[in-house]
This record gives sequence, structure tokens and C-alpha cells, in this order.
Amino acid sequence: MSGEQRVASGEIRHYRDLLVWQKAMVWVESVYALSRDWPSEERFGLASQIRRAAVSVPSNIAEGCARRATGDFIRFLSIARGSLGEAETQLILAERLSYLAASDARLLLDSADEISRMLASLIGKLEDRRK
Repeated sequence: MSGEQRVASGEIRHYRDLLVWQKAMVWVESVYALSRDWPSEERFGLASQIRRAAVSVPSNIAEGCARRATGDFIRFLSIARGSLGEAETQLILAERLSYLAASDARLLLDSADEISRMLASLIGKLEDRRK
């Protein structure tokens, strides 16, 4: 049984066991690596914004899981999905501004889509558990 299924069933409550958190952490590392060489004038602009949005994804997964209340967890997972959407928009902009190669943007966006689907699935399982 996956970490997500065990959380949804109430068996475990540690975010580090969640595959979605693990994938989000790897994704954040990739965002940081690929934004490292952006123009210096973007250090406090788009690079900073995208990094904050990206870090918010696993951070909200962890915070929600640590709250130990299903409703809170669902709310924080929804916030994580919102941050993911924000970061995706910023990645698209970075590609349009030629800060990010199309192939790198595609990899990051594909990973973000997978994480978003995983979050939606976990939210659905947790909502079913509350019924």
C-alpha cells in the first residue's frame, strides 16, 4: 500500500512517507537547478518567485499532514496545488522569455502535472474518508 493510501486510510501521518511529497522535493531541486543561471536581474524577480512557489508545494503537503486533521490536510493539499499552478505559469513565462529551454520547461511541466494529479487523487481519497 502506498504512503498516500496509508494516509488516506488513517494508518500513517508522516509526510516523508508520501510519494507525492518525495516527488515534489525532487521537482523543487530541479526548479532551483534550472533557474540558477537565469539573468542576474531576475535573482530577486522571476527566479525568486518561482522558487518560493515551488518550495511551497512540498511545504504545504508537510504542514497539512502534520496538522493531523483531515480537513486541514485537504486544505493544505489544495494550497499546494495552487502553488504548483503558480509555478507552472512562471515556468511558461521563463520559457517565453528564453530563460528556460523548451525541453527543460517540458520536463518541469510534465513533472508538475504528475504531482498535481497525485495531489488531486490524495485529496479525493481523503474526502472519501471523511464521508
